[in-house]
Amino acid sequence: MTAALSMSGGLGRAERLAGDRSSLGRLAIVVLAVLLLVTMVISMTTGASGASALNLIGSWFGGTTADPAALLRDQTVIYNIRLPRMILGVLVGAALATSGLLMQGLFRNPLADPGLVGVSAGAGLGAVGIIVLGTTMLAPLTALLGIYSLQMASFIGGLITTFILYRVATKAGQTAIATMLLAGIAIGALAGAITGVLVYVATDSQLRDLTFWGLGSLSGANWTKIMASGPIIVVALTASAFLAKGLNALTLGEATAGHLGLPVQRFKLAAIVAVAAATGASVAVSGGIGFVGIVVPHLLRLVIGPDHRYLLPASALLGASFLLMADAVSRLVVAPAELPIGIVTAAVGGPFFLWILLRRRNAIAW
Repeated sequence: MTAALSMSGGLGRAERLAGDRSSLGRLAIVVLAVLLLVTMVISMTTGASGASALNLIGSWFGGTTADPAALLRDQTVIYNIRLPRMILGVLVGAALATSGLLMQGLFRNPLADPGLVGVSAGAGLGAVGIIVLGTTMLAPLTALLGIYSLQMASFIGGLITTFILYRVATKAGQTAIATMLLAGIAIGALAGAITGVLVYVATDSQLRDLTFWGLGSLSGANWTKIMASGPIIVVALTASAFLAKGLNALTLGEATAGHLGLPVQRFKLAAIVAVAAATGASVAVSGGIGFVGIVVPHLLRLVIGPDHRYLLPASALLGASFLLMADAVSRLVVAPAELPIGIVTAAVGGPFFLWILLRRRNAIAW
């Protein structure tokens, strides 16, 4: 293999080595897009209030209602509660699934996930710092960034922990799974300890918010949160789409990817920033929702193969659908109360993670 080998030709070879399931990948994207539309409808029509989306749609086309007060209630619930919640669920689910896939491609290991290796804990530390200290020690930062202060603090926390994790777990272009998991546990524990100190000094009102936020929820969704986190997530997701061929090349190893023409160091930096931005913005508005980033990419990899050209859009679509379905379950299982969505995803993701470990236990070099 010579240095004259072009980037496109080299990456094409990497994709062929991964196995050609292009038709299956395209079909999966179409099916998952339809699934997302279905789950969006379910999200808009699910809730304890009994608001009817059909009545609202009928009013758009000149239909009448026998109860104008009920129509006004439906408009309020759907526009101000369910619609923002649905949009935020799509954004957060897509961001978490894509972040997990990017980390797995970067570390070349299917067990990497922002929630498992401390990245979410670091992002959460940044968010808690702003919540608790935003009116005192960090007041200048809050005043400077305005509604973006929470998202930026989470982004910085996630970025720092991702850089630390990569530096600790990677040596000579190779990442040891044991080192990665243990380093993630250590980073998560350290971030959790500092977060615990901040929670200890929080006021009663802050403590109530932090307790529910830490379990993960979309219940606080509103248009302000969407305007603050939505652009960051959209930019991160858009940027990740341009990383697909580089991730395919990276599966062959950093040295080979470099010979294929990939600027490895710049590429890794771009991937790390995308992961930190997507994870940080998601954690800031939804709290600790785990396992989306490991369940979704792994399921898709089993079906459509390792080609990131299809895995990236498919993961975003399935991640959004998965989180909307988990949110619907969290609203229905203890209705009219609401179960934190992080509990639902953990109930699904925990056994799934154990299954992955059991399948790969002979390949794990401890």
